[in-house]
Amino acid sequence: MMTSLTNPQVKNLVKLRKSQRHRREQGLMVIEGLRELQRALQTNTPLQIVYYCPECWYKGGEQALLEELKRANIETRETGKPVFEKISYRSTPDGLLATAPLPVRRLEDLQLSENPFIIVAEALEKPGNLGSLLRLADAAGADALIVCDQATDINNPNVIRASTGTIFSVPIAECSSEEAIKWLKSHRIKILSSSPAAKIAYTAANLTQACAIIIGSEQAGLDKKWMKEADIQVTIPMHGLADSLNASMAATVLAFETIRQRNRGP
Repeated sequence: MMTSLTNPQVKNLVKLRKSQRHRREQGLMVIEGLRELQRALQTNTPLQIVYYCPECWYKGGEQALLEELKRANIETRETGKPVFEKISYRSTPDGLLATAPLPVRRLEDLQLSENPFIIVAEALEKPGNLGSLLRLADAAGADALIVCDQATDINNPNVIRASTGTIFSVPIAECSSEEAIKWLKSHRIKILSSSPAAKIAYTAANLTQACAIIIGSEQAGLDKKWMKEADIQVTIPMHGLADSLNASMAATVLAFETIRQRNRGP
């Protein structure tokens, strides 16, 4: 059992949890939580080492997951509670944390359906919003999530947590906005942006065609290059004092309108 807070592994796990630079240098990400690890296993995500602490278990299902990990010949290491609390990034950890290789996420590896529907996140700065977009892409059955001009690391443990593990089920590509725009146009995928100044309500736009919903930073909004290249600009009508929704809420409205139109026609 790992009990020393000065154990080199413990120190390194803390570095991986806190630092994008260390994650990139070592090519590793940190996955914490019962649900997140269950979904990682369901999607055959390779896991390097799983650390567990029975003293922290409280959800039920932890022992069953541990047994499944061992049957899959994944290395497991037990820790004492003080050690697990040190390596965890949660205020109430559930006693399961793993390291896994960083995946390579390239545009050219995305596999598209005949009528693609894609969500693009441009310079999102909040891990919670990025995680919510991953959940949305999974729930809406999007072909992919493209992450452009990253303002937060998609491998940040808080993004993984906010995604509830759907980061492992959604096809993802990481690139610059310029690369994404070129790729979308080469695949004849319409670029859809939302703006309070747009003249067309989102329900009036034709979303049955191949399209990509572009979601920008809450503080800065979409970069001008995306507004310039947009094939369709829509507005989400506001009936109160607020002039806009937050990034994940706006994406949800547009994504489920896309689903509605594709199920029933425009």
